[in-house]
Order: sequence, then C-alpha cells, then structure tokens
Amino acid sequence: MSTQLDLFRQAEVEVREPEPKTDVRLGSRRAWVNSRQKRREALEKLLEVLIQLEGKDVHIAHCGGPRTNFWIDNLKLGRMRVEHPMFANDQLPSTIVLRGNRGGYVRIFTDRVVNLRCQEYLGYTLWLLDFWNGWGEYPIDRYRMPGYDSLCIKRFRD
Repeated sequence: MSTQLDLFRQAEVEVREPEPKTDVRLGSRRAWVNSRQKRREALEKLLEVLIQLEGKDVHIAHCGGPRTNFWIDNLKLGRMRVEHPMFANDQLPSTIVLRGNRGGYVRIFTDRVVNLRCQEYLGYTLWLLDFWNGWGEYPIDRYRMPGYDSLCIKRFRD
C-alpha cells in the first residue's frame, strides 16, 4: 500500500487495510467479530506446538456429539510430521496436515479456528484446538456444522 507521513515523528509509515470483521447473527441481533485476528493468534500458537511435537507419537481425538456419526478416540500418529504452507505475505494456511507412519494422516481445515487451549494431566498433555461456526440456525459457513467443536491432540509423557 501507499505510505504517508507520521503526524508526530515526520517518518514514513506503511498504511494497511483494516481487517474485515465477521457478521454473526443470533435471532434479530448482530455482532461483528474479528475472527481473522483470533484465527491468526490461534494458528501461531498451534504451529509452535506442532513444531515441538514433530517426530513424536501423538494421539488425535474428536467427538462431535449428536451432530456427527462418528467419534475418534486416541488415533495414533506415530512419528508425526507436519505439512503446512508457511506464512507468506500475511496469509494464513488454509489446511494443516498431520501425517503419521503407515499412511495415517489428519487434515485440519483452519478457516474456523478460534483458540488453542492446553491442559496438563498426570500422564499426558492435551491441546484442544477450538473451532466455531456461529450459532444454531445462523452459521457463518452454511456448509459446515454450526456451533462450537474441538479437536484433541494428546501427547503421553515418556
């Protein structure tokens, strides 16, 4: 973008376009959420964790409750490798692929990621990758399940 003079220091600064906000509806009410900023922060934390976990055995779990027809619990990805595009020109990766040995892999679509939480227990560490797609009858993306969902990444202590 173009540059302009700073009002206080007489230096040139770069002008950026403001990040667009997502329109979220609940009945007749509306809110504007800066989901891109939340997504960027969560993905930066996730990539830091995945770099630490690369080459180690991890277990993946997901339970969508009554909205889905399956439940994955302790799916082992041995010697996990991470495949993702690098952050280039402030672009966020749209997918992250976690590959294990023997051809197993998990593909994570990152367009609805909002948070990464860490919980430590006696024998393992659990990271919860949270996804959010609006409320009930007003989802943000109508082709995905509405509501809140989590993917669990578990690393047992040696």
